Amino acid sequence: MLGVRCYPSLDALPETVEHVIFTVSDQRLEACLDEAIAHGIKACTIYSALTLEQDSTPLLKDRIAQKAKKAGVLLAGANCMGFYNFSKNVWCCGFDTRDHNAINQDKLGNVVLLSQSGAGMSGITDVDARIKFSFAASSGQELIICLEDYLDYVLDQPETRVVGLFLETSRQPEKFIAALEKARRKKIPILAVKVGKTAMAAELAVSHSGALTGSDVTYQAVFNRYGVQRVDDMDQLATALIMFSQPAQVTDGGLVSLHDSGGERQLLIDLADQYDVPLTQLNADSTARLEQQLDAGLPPVNPLDAWGAGGAGASQQMADCFSTLLADPQAALGAVVHDRAPDGKIYPSYIEYLRQAQKKINKPVFLVANRQGTGADPQVAEITQQGLPIIDGVSQFLVGVRCMLNYRDFINSGCIAGAVDIPSRQCERWQGRLQGLVKEGAERLTEIEASRLLSELAVPMTQPIGCASEAQLVSAAARLRYPVVLKTATEGIEHKSDVGGVVLGLNGEVALFEAYREMSKRLGPKVIVVPMVQDFGLEMLLGVAHDSQFGPVIVLGMGGIYAEVMNDVVALLPPFDAETAKRSLKKLKMRSLLDGVRGEPALDIDAYCEAAAKLSSFALAFKHQIKEIDINPVKVMATGCIGLDALIVLTAANSQEN
Repeated sequence: MLGVRCYPSLDALPETVEHVIFTVSDQRLEACLDEAIAHGIKACTIYSALTLEQDSTPLLKDRIAQKAKKAGVLLAGANCMGFYNFSKNVWCCGFDTRDHNAINQDKLGNVVLLSQSGAGMSGITDVDARIKFSFAASSGQELIICLEDYLDYVLDQPETRVVGLFLETSRQPEKFIAALEKARRKKIPILAVKVGKTAMAAELAVSHSGALTGSDVTYQAVFNRYGVQRVDDMDQLATALIMFSQPAQVTDGGLVSLHDSGGERQLLIDLADQYDVPLTQLNADSTARLEQQLDAGLPPVNPLDAWGAGGAGASQQMADCFSTLLADPQAALGAVVHDRAPDGKIYPSYIEYLRQAQKKINKPVFLVANRQGTGADPQVAEITQQGLPIIDGVSQFLVGVRCMLNYRDFINSGCIAGAVDIPSRQCERWQGRLQGLVKEGAERLTEIEASRLLSELAVPMTQPIGCASEAQLVSAAARLRYPVVLKTATEGIEHKSDVGGVVLGLNGEVALFEAYREMSKRLGPKVIVVPMVQDFGLEMLLGVAHDSQFGPVIVLGMGGIYAEVMNDVVALLPPFDAETAKRSLKKLKMRSLLDGVRGEPALDIDAYCEAAAKLSSFALAFKHQIKEIDINPVKVMATGCIGLDALIVLTAANSQEN
């Protein structure tokens, strides 16, 4: 056919086939797979969804998966678009795409794109010639080969400089973590679009920490731990891949930018603030040099509007100004922010600004347009692949800058901190105690035991006294220092304040007994009494949630009423140290309250972060015994912090066995 010799079957071929791509209907596919397995294939690719109108049990896709596993055949798909291994010149995708060799045929690509969505791959690989790919894959249903397998493979390829992920979920969490750790060690940045921002089912979570920590928050904790830079959509992903693929390294400092419009300069300033991108404050030498280069009346500041009177020397003047900006010691990277020429073209002088600056100072440089141009323009693609990326859209560019600076800071921070030690002897004693309680059918600890356990191993806690009668309350009252707090201890009441089960500020025995009599009538005789912490402070939260994929997750954030109203929390994978916890607090919307407002003293953030670090080690030590922990509130004061209430939910016996 068309000059190519054809054969009636696999066995009729002159040699054994290693990889079969199936392009037959689902009705025929199972029989074809049997034939291929009998032939001795090592791998296959299936594009179709493997669905039959009148299927039998097990379903076709399950039968296909079982046969491939039994035969030891690597199966890509099903319901995928295959893969491109551009580095090895192996194209295993059954759909049309652009000419990936049209530009810079001799240059090996360095960008990888792995997507669980078929369109998530083709929507970038097919349309943007600025990106020179080395490998791209659509993993689909992942019956055998998962996204994690592709990721592990590409991280070992010498040409891989940056990896982009379009991620729905991880079907192999342990492999995923191992691959992210490999990327961290090799300093290969990973960018991710993570879709499916659904919280855990609320009915499965007893504590605030469980309800506030959904699957998406857990993925963010994973990304934070391994330096994965998250973006919101495919535009941002494509732009960031372009930016990371250029050869120059980001240095210390922030962004410098050159403009030919005062209004667009101001727009970048506003957007940089919105996207939390630092703009370089120029030093005195840079300022003095700019004063000599600029026309009269133009301020020598960054971002810089350098367009003055124009004329024959204007282009060189702009190029000199950009070189001065980029040479500043606190310039990490630079951008020429000029709009495209008519029909989306590029003025050659703009490219010269980049070339001259980077030749003198080897830092990343970008040509950025405020509006979209085209990524299919051969000139745009060629200049970008030469290491001078041309970017469309200031917002997309600033997201890329933020990713580059955050990844730089992640690498410079030493990446992953070790665990904080907690007493091993007390751990073993409490682990035995919890296992015994679970065997007896207990689902959670009493607040008294929870407070004692946490105080011994992780977080300083107030120590409540339990009472179930007025006589016991008399004995307790003799040991108390007023004022005190009275709480119901009736089983099944998780959030006591919601049912009037907490009375604060009881300043003597008369008030205590009156409150007890009223509460016992409504909620039963079991109560706890605890000294009231009167020092000024802010109520925060510390907690542990258990994710079905990644295990324990530590929750930090604003507590008390803010826990539910504001949902102002961050999550971290354990273990971590106090410094890691402190950095994570910068992401809280109400973080500034910790520094003191309106004359109030700054709060002891270090004490809170040390408690969080100990809790992270505690959570790992008890991951088989404890499902959820909610320490809410933790009162953070000018000196120290203390937990005022604790809920610990135990892991069921059958889950511990699993």
